[in-house]
Amino acid sequence: MPPPDAKAAGPTTPVAPASPAMPAMRNDPQLSRVREAIAAAEAGTFDAAAYSDLVRHPLYGWIEYATLRRSLASLDRARADSFLQRYGGQAVGEAFRSAWLAEATRRQDWAAVDAAWKPAIKDVGLRCSALQAQAALGRTDASWTQQAQTIWREAAESLPSQCDPVFSALDARGGLTPELRWERLEKAAEAWQPAVMRTAARGLPADQAALGNDYASFVEALNDRALSWPKTERSRRIASYGLARYAKSVPQDAQAQLAKYGPALGFTDVERGRVLYQAALWTASSYEPQSAQRLAAVPASAYDDRLREWRAREAMARSDWAGALAAIRTMPSPQRDDSRWQYFEARLSELQGDRDAAQRLYRAAAAKPEFHGFLAADRIGQAYTLCPWIPGDSPSMRTAVAADPALQRALALWDIDRPGWATAEWNDALTRFDATRRITAVELAQQHGWFDRAVFSLGKPDPEELRLYTLRFPIHHEATIRREAQKNGLDPAWVAAEIRAESVFNPKARSGANAIGLMQLLPATGADVASRIGVPWSGESSLYDPDTSIVLGTAYLRQLLDGYGEGRPYYTLAGYNAGPAPLARWKSQRPGMDPDFWIETITYKETRDYVARVLAFSVLYDWRMSGNALRVTDRMRGNFGGQHTSFSCPLATTPPAPQPMPPKSRRG
Repeated sequence: MPPPDAKAAGPTTPVAPASPAMPAMRNDPQLSRVREAIAAAEAGTFDAAAYSDLVRHPLYGWIEYATLRRSLASLDRARADSFLQRYGGQAVGEAFRSAWLAEATRRQDWAAVDAAWKPAIKDVGLRCSALQAQAALGRTDASWTQQAQTIWREAAESLPSQCDPVFSALDARGGLTPELRWERLEKAAEAWQPAVMRTAARGLPADQAALGNDYASFVEALNDRALSWPKTERSRRIASYGLARYAKSVPQDAQAQLAKYGPALGFTDVERGRVLYQAALWTASSYEPQSAQRLAAVPASAYDDRLREWRAREAMARSDWAGALAAIRTMPSPQRDDSRWQYFEARLSELQGDRDAAQRLYRAAAAKPEFHGFLAADRIGQAYTLCPWIPGDSPSMRTAVAADPALQRALALWDIDRPGWATAEWNDALTRFDATRRITAVELAQQHGWFDRAVFSLGKPDPEELRLYTLRFPIHHEATIRREAQKNGLDPAWVAAEIRAESVFNPKARSGANAIGLMQLLPATGADVASRIGVPWSGESSLYDPDTSIVLGTAYLRQLLDGYGEGRPYYTLAGYNAGPAPLARWKSQRPGMDPDFWIETITYKETRDYVARVLAFSVLYDWRMSGNALRVTDRMRGNFGGQHTSFSCPLATTPPAPQPMPPKSRRG
């Protein structure tokens, strides 16, 4: 629940709290020198004497870190120990500790590993390094054995090479019992890891090792030797894992193989269900002709939330409204009470002629400020539910948060474009903050243009924080967004929502696929659009400029909307996320289907959620930018001049007013 000083938006536009005093480092003239020093350290040209003026700077530890990382292979232990003594417990010290432990392991300097080790470290490879060090130093006691056995039994997949000597030592001490080997072998079988199964089988008695290797061969590729396996619970279980893996790849043959191996090994409903589940899941998720039959063949006991959802989607894809409704009604609470399934149960009830049930379910779904809640509100002509939470705090508390050393370092590192290091300092700072201080820290981050802290830091500890809409949905470069949206005949709230979904307003964002900037365009796409609309292009660096990204991104959205989007934003969003080929397939599979059903039956979960997320974000940006919202029903169809709706909050006596924009950061 929100703290006592929180409140829902009231009858008038809420007054923005006074901006907290920003850390002194925000306007620190030495930050440019720090940036230069780090770059020099990474290049191997750092001269400590030339940067002696920075020795007392709060970021000097990171300059030292960059220097030490550069020379890690030749670093002497005295310098490493000195750094850890001075910075241990800080983010920079713990980052160096991990790197130094890996290097000391490579050198087999077990005394150095033992001296630097901290039990709080979770990395499995480093945990094994510590156990290697303890063994080398003669400390293989009962605690050592227990720790090594825990690592062994926890892993279904292959472990780092640092663990091999640990397991050899454990085996030599009699700590790798046949029971432990079988435990890991079965866990690896469930995870479809035949190589790990073979590793676990080593050291078993010869007859057991042969059987374990045969089990691994079956999980890798079905073979008839399984027909003569001992008819034990273990054989049944492992055979079902192998058949389930096969059913995922060749679902059309799964029932035939099950009929062959199941009776021979005495499969129970549990083993049969495991195989039939995979066959049904991978058939239904591709909407193959046998989907309904394979879904019906799965025992009820094998169904989980994922398969229940696919049973509903598969029926929707065939326009089998009665079947889809029946599938939803088999869902347990809270799955059935999610706004998604409340909405579709209402929609399907309406199609089946049960208007009373539909109205009741629409009202329940419409109480939630989510995509399907907004759709439900449209169906019954109701205002959108939105109850913003405006946090309250004291100036003294804000000052204290702003003065936190780790937070100051995090914000300064963000300002000099060191996001990974900044995040390490941020996470360290948050370990000492209560909920109110964490929210204040997010506000500070936003004033530095670090907008994604609201996404990653709010809502998980306390779901009520999802109501901090101003923080979670920042608006930046609004004039450019409005101008370019108007120029391209687009809805500005959609453009803002697209930026929020793609980059969280980080102009430096770059994806693994090399999509760059606020609107995450590929350089080739940016160059093509720039040429088409006559915008200067100076290579991929152009995309890091916020205005250029918005200019090119909105023009590209318009291009897609007019092209494969066929004037429908929900098609455009699906293609923007998944690409034109999957979109073409989905359109051909379900031509003429209503947008809500079409979106829900998108094959890819990422794309299905993306389309719904951006459309929901558009509503929230309408609230931020204008105080009312274009109905989702109109927006997703491309009717940007359609009907607008208001917002209401059951917690307040009057509709929530839009909150004022936060102060502009220097990144604007």
